[in-house]
Amino acid sequence: MPPSTLQTLVVSLVLNKLDFGNVLVGLPAYLMRRIQSVQNVSVRLIHRLRRSDHISDALVSLHWLRVPERIECKIAILVYKVLNGLAPRYLGPLTGVADLPGRRALRSAGSNRLHIPPVRLSTVVTRVFSVAGLRIWNNLPEYITSAGTLHTFCHRLKTHLFQRSYS
Repeated sequence: MPPSTLQTLVVSLVLNKLDFGNVLVGLPAYLMRRIQSVQNVSVRLIHRLRRSDHISDALVSLHWLRVPERIECKIAILVYKVLNGLAPRYLGPLTGVADLPGRRALRSAGSNRLHIPPVRLSTVVTRVFSVAGLRIWNNLPEYITSAGTLHTFCHRLKTHLFQRSYS
């Protein structure tokens, strides 16, 4: 089977299942390693690598992000869509820092930072979209969050995550 056909099969069968797992944000490291191993097996299958071969170069050649960065990318895109009215309404409005009631005009008024609600339980609540999504958004550089279009945002975000992951 040609590698391009194999890559198409792997993307459609394996990576779509990984991308479906946006609920995987905040998983413990041992579970994240297990999920990453699924992606590693896929890369080894496409490039016909042995188990002892390094796969970082193969991931770079395919231009695939590692699993934690894939999850971060999907969540950040969803937050961007919510902020710009492109997502379903049930995901709700997200509050910017400068838009909080009772706040005076601050220097942060021009920033794209969001207010993260206070959390009591650190186990389950930090994985909720309204907390995890805002944390991911606030950790992004300003030039990414200030993108005018979704296409520009996705391009800048993936470039940033790719450089961070493979530098």
